[in-house]
Amino acid sequence: MQERIAQIKQYIQEKGEVKLTELEALLPGVSSMTLRRDLQKLEEMGVAVRTKGGAKSISHLSRIKEELYATRTLENMAEKTAIAKKALGCIEEDRSIFLDSGTTVMCLAQFLDSQKLFITTSSPNIALECIKNPNATVNAIGGSLSRENLSFSGITALNFLDNINIDIAFMAASGFSMKNGFTGGDFNECEIKKRVIEKASKVIVLMDSSKLGKNLPFTFAKPGDIDTLISDDRFPKDIIRQLGRGGKRTVL
Repeated sequence: MQERIAQIKQYIQEKGEVKLTELEALLPGVSSMTLRRDLQKLEEMGVAVRTKGGAKSISHLSRIKEELYATRTLENMAEKTAIAKKALGCIEEDRSIFLDSGTTVMCLAQFLDSQKLFITTSSPNIALECIKNPNATVNAIGGSLSRENLSFSGITALNFLDNINIDIAFMAASGFSMKNGFTGGDFNECEIKKRVIEKASKVIVLMDSSKLGKNLPFTFAKPGDIDTLISDDRFPKDIIRQLGRGGKRTVL
């Protein structure tokens, strides 16, 4: 049995995804019921996840998530870099800042250089970037880690946030509209964003214009909840005027 399971494991890892019919052809002397039990065993081992009619390799799924994140990192790089440089001017030394997860916020983290700061972040990769600064004290909020967004969330993360003070929070958004505000696709991540906004003395959203008009399922902030929006020069002037009516400052 162990030899058979090892053979199935190797086959799934090589192909990424297999159907039960493929395994039946690969192992003609083994019943469908036995093959289903083998797939269940591989799922319990954390090697595969069962699907309708087959299974997918966990390592293959992880690679897909990594590739998606890497792709997002490369999108609109000129705009993200410009936004990060503008945001850099909002930071003073010896302050407690929060860095949200997200590729634009990662750009900001890469520009922090040797400033003396107390940094808290929901993103392990941003924490690793910030720790390169010898003058920064870096805290990651912990909790459950999302493979898709590389961000921590959950009750442990919320409890951690209750015990810190935040001068300035630099937040990311996956979508924005005047009707629904700043939105994201993950409920738990948006709960973290809400708590950070409650705690922060000042909230700055870093968001390029490609997010405008996108409405994801969960709203974590309305325009009135933030102090500053930093975007690129393609952000519509009429939206800037609407935001300005609420006393908000938009930096382009």
